[in-house]
Amino acid sequence: MTGPLLDYARRFADAHADHAGVATTPVEGLVILRETAPTMLQYAVSKPLVALVLQGSKRVTMGSATFDFGAGDSLLVTTDVPTVSQITTATRVLPYYSLVLELDPAIIAGLVDEIGAAPFEADRPVRVDPTETEVADAALRLLRLLDRPATLAVLGPQLKRELHYWLLSGRHGGAIRALGVTDSHAQRIARAVAMLRAHYAELVKVEALAEVAGMSLSAFHVHFRSITSLSPLQFQKQLRLIEARRRMLSLGEAISDAAYGVGYESVPQFTREYGRMFGLPPARDVRQARAQMTTAA
Repeated sequence: MTGPLLDYARRFADAHADHAGVATTPVEGLVILRETAPTMLQYAVSKPLVALVLQGSKRVTMGSATFDFGAGDSLLVTTDVPTVSQITTATRVLPYYSLVLELDPAIIAGLVDEIGAAPFEADRPVRVDPTETEVADAALRLLRLLDRPATLAVLGPQLKRELHYWLLSGRHGGAIRALGVTDSHAQRIARAVAMLRAHYAELVKVEALAEVAGMSLSAFHVHFRSITSLSPLQFQKQLRLIEARRRMLSLGEAISDAAYGVGYESVPQFTREYGRMFGLPPARDVRQARAQMTTAA
C-alpha cells in the first residue's frame, strides 16, 4: 500500500507544504512532512503520535535508544517524551515524506470501551516497526478524501476512528490502549506531564506532581520514569533547554534572556547544561544551526 499512499501524500504535500516542510491537512491532528534534503538535529517534546514513513529515512533518539527507520516503517510514540530527530535520506528528486497522526485519547477511550480488553501499560514510549497493512489501507482511504471537502466532512471522522482502531488492534495496541483507559498509569502520568509543560519555567515540586497524578511519591517516581524514561527533574530540564534553544533560533533572543525566560537563575549553569544536552555551548550551537539553515535554504 506504500505506493498509492505515497502518491496521494506527495501530491498533497507538494501543493501545501510550508517553508518548514509541514503540510497541514483538514483532518485535525494529521500532517504530512516533506523534506528535500537531510536536516540538522531537531529537538522536541513529542506528543503521542504515529508517523508512517513513505519515502526517505529518519533517525530518532530518545535517551540512550536510537531508532533508524525508512519507507514502510512506522514510528509510534505513546507518551510526551523529549526526542532528538533527523531526516537522514532526502533529495530534491526523492524527497522525504511521512504521514503523522497525533493519537486522540478521546477516540482511543471510546474504542477501548467497545473492545473491552484489559489495559496494558507501555514499557517503551518510542518504538519502530513495519507499517501494518490495515493501518496503511485506512490511511490511504483517508488521504483520498483530502481534495473532496464535502465527502471528507462526512466520512473523515469515521476513517480517522478506523485508523485508531487498527492501531489498537496491532502489535502495540496495548501500549496505545493505556492512553484511553481512565485512571491508567499512562493517564495519571500524562496529567503530571501536562502540569510540567504548563509550568516548565517555574519551580514545580515533585510532591505536587505526584498529587496531580494521584500517586504516592515513591510510586510516582517509578511510573514516571517507566513511562517517560526520565525523572521529573530531567524531564523539566529538557523542556527548558529545548524551549530556550527554540527562542534563540526562532525569536533571536539573547542567551541570557532565553536562560532566564525558561527558569534558569544562572547563565553559567544554563550554559553548562545546554552544552551537555546539545553538544555545544549556546552561542556556537545557534551559529552552527543558523548556518545549516541558510545552506539548506
